[in-house]
Amino acid sequence: MAFAVYEVLIERDAMTVYDFVANGLNNPLWRSGIRSIELLSGSPGQKGAVYQQALIGPGGRPVAADFEIVEARPGAEVRFAVVAGPARPTGGYYLSTEGESTRLRFALEYQPKGFKKLLNGMIQKTMESEVAQLEKLKAVIEAQPS
Repeated sequence: MAFAVYEVLIERDAMTVYDFVANGLNNPLWRSGIRSIELLSGSPGQKGAVYQQALIGPGGRPVAADFEIVEARPGAEVRFAVVAGPARPTGGYYLSTEGESTRLRFALEYQPKGFKKLLNGMIQKTMESEVAQLEKLKAVIEAQPS
């Protein structure tokens, strides 16, 4: 199994951070590798919302990575599951208030099956790189007027 987690302290209140991470349409603002994303069904940031997402894959080709929000607790957590594409990790954003700031933790988990188990090391590195992008998310949110 591959698992990666990263956290940052953002100088904004929990609802500001929550509203930003819950809306998948904000992902291209901080996650590199997104080729396109759109809301396929549901309401942005709400449980049951499905986002159609294409990542930049090998050779620059698009790779499907659609995801669904499976849990949404305003100001506290957003969990999602990838529902299309070659890899189907699950993950979440977990928020806690620290004074006037918000600690945001991003966790990803993936259980490779079959021959993909042989790629566990590469999968682990990719996931660690993905969650580390929280540093850019922090910069993007803190650059917005409060």
